[in-house]
Amino acid sequence: MTENFPRRQARTRRFTLGAPRGFTITPDGARVLFLRSRAGTDPVTCLWSYEVPTGRERLLADPRALGADEADLPPEERARRERSREQAGGIVGYHTDRSAEVVAFTLAGQLYLIEPVRDGVRHVSTPGGVVDPRPDPAGSRIAYCSGGGLWLYDRSTGTSTALAEPESDTVRYGLADFVAAEEMGRMRGYWWAPDSGALLVARTDDAAVRRWYVADPANPERPPTELAYPAAGTANVLTELFVYRQDGARTAVAWNPGGEEYLVGAHWDAHALLITVQPRDQRALRVLAVDPVTGVTTAVVENTDEHWVDIVPGVPAHLGGGALVWTRDAEDARRLVVDGQDVTPASLRVRSVADLDGDTVLFTANADAADVTLWTWSAVDGARRVSDAVGVFGGRRRAGVTVVVGNRPDSDGATVEIRRADGSSAPAAIGSYAEAPGLIPRVLPVRTEPRGPRTAVVLPTDHTPGTRLPVLLDPYGGPHAQRVLNTRGAYLTSQWFADQGFAVVVADGRGTPGRGPAYERAVAGDLAEPVLQDQVSALHAAAAEHPDLDLGRVGIRGWSFGGYLAALAVLRRPEVFHAAVAGAPVTDWTLYDTHYTERYLGRPDTNPDAYARSSLIDDAPKLTRPLMLIHGLADDNVVAAHTLRLSGALLAAGRRHTVLPLSGVTHMTPQEEVAENLLLLQVDFLRSALSTHERAGAPGAW
Repeated sequence: MTENFPRRQARTRRFTLGAPRGFTITPDGARVLFLRSRAGTDPVTCLWSYEVPTGRERLLADPRALGADEADLPPEERARRERSREQAGGIVGYHTDRSAEVVAFTLAGQLYLIEPVRDGVRHVSTPGGVVDPRPDPAGSRIAYCSGGGLWLYDRSTGTSTALAEPESDTVRYGLADFVAAEEMGRMRGYWWAPDSGALLVARTDDAAVRRWYVADPANPERPPTELAYPAAGTANVLTELFVYRQDGARTAVAWNPGGEEYLVGAHWDAHALLITVQPRDQRALRVLAVDPVTGVTTAVVENTDEHWVDIVPGVPAHLGGGALVWTRDAEDARRLVVDGQDVTPASLRVRSVADLDGDTVLFTANADAADVTLWTWSAVDGARRVSDAVGVFGGRRRAGVTVVVGNRPDSDGATVEIRRADGSSAPAAIGSYAEAPGLIPRVLPVRTEPRGPRTAVVLPTDHTPGTRLPVLLDPYGGPHAQRVLNTRGAYLTSQWFADQGFAVVVADGRGTPGRGPAYERAVAGDLAEPVLQDQVSALHAAAAEHPDLDLGRVGIRGWSFGGYLAALAVLRRPEVFHAAVAGAPVTDWTLYDTHYTERYLGRPDTNPDAYARSSLIDDAPKLTRPLMLIHGLADDNVVAAHTLRLSGALLAAGRRHTVLPLSGVTHMTPQEEVAENLLLLQVDFLRSALSTHERAGAPGAW
């Protein structure tokens, strides 16, 4: 029997299994290393090599052949995967030396190497619980984290030596803390010097961070997980920086001369050791040059903003000639800056710097918010688009060879094209084993005001004009994420809901990226009213263009910020929204982490009104519509206390509602049965709630 869409989507991890990713181009441009599982339902990721001249692929490492048991993952590795939203297993990351000949990765907390002198993979005997191994540029030693310390494995002697060991159980060397990984995109805590002679190492101490305890009520014999979680207004992790030399001597780095609290990142190349730092209010982003010998820092460049400064992936960095690559916001756009000069037009909003190749910058940007395109810049050629104009693209570049990864509206999944230095394509693209979803979204753009929310309507595949449809809003609706994109994959779940008999409205309102700094900063001090009003505006604009949308039957669903928005909608606008499904919602912003929450709302002790405006707890007595709350009890990002506190307030106010607790489920819900049945249960709930509302007729009756 053919599987239904929810089961196929769950088994394929949203159709990502079997797709190539994690590309590394060798310095000569002859090979591309990448990760890919063997099939679209295979969760075990392997390491592969693609030969650019011939188009031939070669399997380098298969975890099944190595006999690794994923049940033995170190807790630090599990946390890293949760922070990066990694849904597969096997080799989910790897690192190489400068020549890309020595490759290091872990399986089940054990270190494995691929080396040019050996044909195949070898397991390296080290202390257990290995996390984040990285060869030095010369390939002679491998640094790795284990037991809270940072270790060095010497390939010539086959021995490991502790470079830095934790002084207490609250100290970690070389690992990113929760906020760095979850909110800043920094997944590492140490960096090799380009000459392999030293390491920049972060030391974190979470002793001052408030402890939370996440229990598993379905298995009471298991002890609760202890989390050092820095909620808004509370203490952050203490971060220190040291330069360690080969003999173990270390020099402290004065990395926060202005009282900065966040270490955003580091970049060490032949030109300089640079670190990026940010004060707690995030109204500045500063780049400092570090003297590795003395630890003294000097200011290089700084961006400021009255609300906050965004972190842009890939900068700062240096071109081959030493020019600094940076970004800045100007004329309501994000500009690429080289050697202090803007080099991209205001019509192009830079998203990230993907790679530097000599004196060429590879970067992503958008003119239209629904597209993310791939570009190069050089002093000779200026800015040139590499990818198609329509779609969402990314890539890598080295030795003139470019890997172009594209997601388009007219094809399933991602395509991977290899372009040679002369501009021609390699003999064959890197193949994808990802399964086809079996759905072709029927997406209709909606015209809105120039600064209104980007909106699309998804109709049932077999919809007959003139047939009235209940409406389902399917937003994320908040910072850092877009739903209205020119890719087929962005609308798969929405199309499935549409085929269950809904007209689905997807909208990106104020606060979402791609529309310029002013649009994103419209939520400063208020995460509720602007985003909710934009969903209402999108709904009305969609109904004006598509009269089959029945505004008397409107539901809304979402996860994470989208879950917050769904609950917010039925609590504050029940005359518009008649039912909601809120998955893992943030209900009380004082329970969410410092870096994210304080960016938008400030600190709760100095800006309590912003937290009151954005909280759902005090709105509980207003509920007059069906509301289903869903939460994973093992969620360490949006902890289950959010849902439980709102549910408690609803119960105290005598407001009927539904709570669906998910035992052992984190923020990602990767389990097949859970992911499948969550979709089916949501459809049943929404159908029932909206049909009941239709029969009742009067607003508020259910």
